[in-house]
Amino acid sequence: MIRRRELLAGLGAAAMPVAAGAQEGYPNRPITMMVGFAPGGGTDIVSRMLGPRIQEELGQPITVENRPGASGTLAAGVVARARPDGYTLLTGTVSTQCTVAPLMRPPPYDQLRDFTPIMLVGTLPLVMVVRAENPARDIAGLVRYAETRPDGLNYGTSGVASQQHLSSELMARRTGMRMTHIPFRGTGQSVNALLAGDVDVNIDTLATYLPYIRDGRMRALATTLPQRATALPETPTVQEQGFAGYDMSVWYMVLGPAGLPPEALRRLERAYARTLEDPGINRRLVEAGYIPGGGTAAAAAELVRRDAERLGRLVQEAGIRLE
Repeated sequence: MIRRRELLAGLGAAAMPVAAGAQEGYPNRPITMMVGFAPGGGTDIVSRMLGPRIQEELGQPITVENRPGASGTLAAGVVARARPDGYTLLTGTVSTQCTVAPLMRPPPYDQLRDFTPIMLVGTLPLVMVVRAENPARDIAGLVRYAETRPDGLNYGTSGVASQQHLSSELMARRTGMRMTHIPFRGTGQSVNALLAGDVDVNIDTLATYLPYIRDGRMRALATTLPQRATALPETPTVQEQGFAGYDMSVWYMVLGPAGLPPEALRRLERAYARTLEDPGINRRLVEAGYIPGGGTAAAAAELVRRDAERLGRLVQEAGIRLE
């Protein structure tokens, strides 16, 4: 007869490999990918584009959950406070990870300490766009058009201190145009405002506006990286139009909470690297206007640190505040 103590000891020993296997078997259930902006914007587009291929790599479903508001920090805050087990992730942007949170009182999270950067997945040039009815054909033409408007121009963005906001403020300072900021809860609302004529010009992600440019409803005046965009090669850059040093973009990065287990980090890093190396995914990203990402988790962390410092200075110089 087996004594009770021996039976319990045997059961405990048998359970140990199961528990260890559960830890080593990441992932073994669905993953939630938080997106801090409404459907239709660059963050949502890249998340849904990569999602099916990442599911294949990880063998588990990935659900994209849009939680727009507060310039993307609502979703980022959810991930910063989530259990660090790899099942709640974020498609963060340069705005959510580098510029917006420090302006809030109190800050919803520490942008450098509360996350584990996993991988840069893509970069988007921004594009300055107007409705097709606008007479401007380039930046100089927009400056002339602004001079005919007693109150200057209105521009829309997905939120205060977003990269769209910073890019537009920098444009106003470099050109001398009078431009009034109209923040919206997401890119989709900003697009609709431009289509309706409620705002005059937007500087936003190329992936968002490329369909409207291609169907003729909007006109591209300039792109914001030093080199021309592959998806819009006929449109000159801001620098080509006489504004040396103007270099703005939006990057997208997958992050988890701080303290992500090393095994989960390695698994996710490998899955995203393999996905971004896939020729079909790479082609789709380029066709949509993205510059495909890649690299390592360490490189992603360094990018966050560097841009937090660089763009933080621009926020201070522009005097941007959250009311």
